[in-house]
Amino acid sequence: MRQIVLDTETTGLEVRQGHRLVEIACVELVERRLTGRHYQTYLNPDRAIDEGARLVTGIEDEFLLDKPHFAEVVDEFLAFIDGAELVIHNASFDIGFLDAELARLGDDAGRIGDRCSVLDTLAMARERYPGQRNSLDALCKRLGVDNSRRGLHGGLIDAQLLADVYLAMTSGQVAFDLGFEGSAEKRDVVVTAPVVLHARPRVLRASADELSQHEQRLDTLDKSSGDGESVWRRLG
Repeated sequence: MRQIVLDTETTGLEVRQGHRLVEIACVELVERRLTGRHYQTYLNPDRAIDEGARLVTGIEDEFLLDKPHFAEVVDEFLAFIDGAELVIHNASFDIGFLDAELARLGDDAGRIGDRCSVLDTLAMARERYPGQRNSLDALCKRLGVDNSRRGLHGGLIDAQLLADVYLAMTSGQVAFDLGFEGSAEKRDVVVTAPVVLHARPRVLRASADELSQHEQRLDTLDKSSGDGESVWRRLG
């Protein structure tokens, strides 16, 4: 499965007020592994950046004057994301701005939804961590993702951090389905023949390196648990 983790930066918060994209950044996952491929571009928005957006991103109007317009990079961008599942934090925001840019090019340009499915990690986080802060920074802290490089909001670094957050949020404890939930009537029961052993089983003991990796994994799960100690640590 091919996924594209995407982030944008804009001149302001309201696409309906004519605000525009100033940066698009994407990193590629294939079968839940970062491939090293990415796409990133700054854009000339043909308008000034709001003061609030400038303070958040550190991007100045002058920096964007010689950057390409969206129409100049749209083919390359769409080719990069085409057919993938987009992973976006607060997806309605980014998709709204991307669709607005495509609409400026005419009806033939279509919409992002014509090319890609979209997974919203903010909606996912709100479902898994109700009543808690679910910003990208908050999720990095909760899931043990190092975000020390994130001095300002930048599209590429945010996409890279979101990829790490997404992988952490969809692995480990949260990915296990042990079949313990629900009544017995709702669970499928599979009866198999008993296993007959004809020889003493061979015991394979974990190496020191494997034990160390196991402890590191438990440390990560401890950080992501609400009370600082994962169920796997308590069982141990």
